[in-house]
Amino acid sequence: MTERAPEPITHPLLTEAGVRHGFFTRAGGVSTGLYQGLNVGVGSSDDPAAVTENRRRAAAWMGGDLDDLAACYQIHSALVRVAEGPWKGERPDGDAVVTAVRGPVCAVLTADCAPVLLADAQAGVIGAAHAGWKGALGGVIHSTVAAMQALGAEPSRMVAVVGPCIAQASYEVDAAFEDRFVHPDPRSTAFFAPGRDAAHRQFDLPGYVLGHLSDAGVGRAAWTGDDTCADEARFFSNRRAFQRDEPDFGRLISAISLG
Repeated sequence: MTERAPEPITHPLLTEAGVRHGFFTRAGGVSTGLYQGLNVGVGSSDDPAAVTENRRRAAAWMGGDLDDLAACYQIHSALVRVAEGPWKGERPDGDAVVTAVRGPVCAVLTADCAPVLLADAQAGVIGAAHAGWKGALGGVIHSTVAAMQALGAEPSRMVAVVGPCIAQASYEVDAAFEDRFVHPDPRSTAFFAPGRDAAHRQFDLPGYVLGHLSDAGVGRAAWTGDDTCADEARFFSNRRAFQRDEPDFGRLISAISLG
């Protein structure tokens, strides 16, 4: 039987920048059951051998191998790591990875949080950020852009793409959640819509992340438009698993490299 290859989503902004990249879907993996497909979550309860094979397949699609993956042990922070070479299995704490060298495959894992891939083609600097609501609110976008600047990038030359994540229609929150955003920055009201009753709201995570990219001076940015919670066939989703009272969920990988 022919092995099915991964089918990552790509975006013109990053393709035109000349960087290899992909927002990987469930397609092309070996996991089964709740994790059906390309589950790359080392922290999941999936068969470790299956997770390793899935990660190998993603790395191979990116033109590398497992040792080349530079992906943090994510802690919903604004902490950025610089990859000066392949990480060879190391997973330092953090939520973003940037590099200015060929070899490392900068990657983040998500299952509703927003993966963000960034590039300054002229400077040869790239980055990958994991922006859940905590990290986005805590400044992970600004810290990623700043870390890329430190490597020689210029925000106005950067392009950034927000990948598949939970969309506003699927993201119901309470009023206290909205207050976390609006209290420090009243402009954040723009990213909340009325919910099913007066006590609930619908949060626009991709819009909020795009707003932070704009505030950080990034030249061009876009969202792929994919809702992880609503599209079970292609994406894993933490919220969907919670709504169904499932014990666990798979993780998606998004990656970028200079070749």
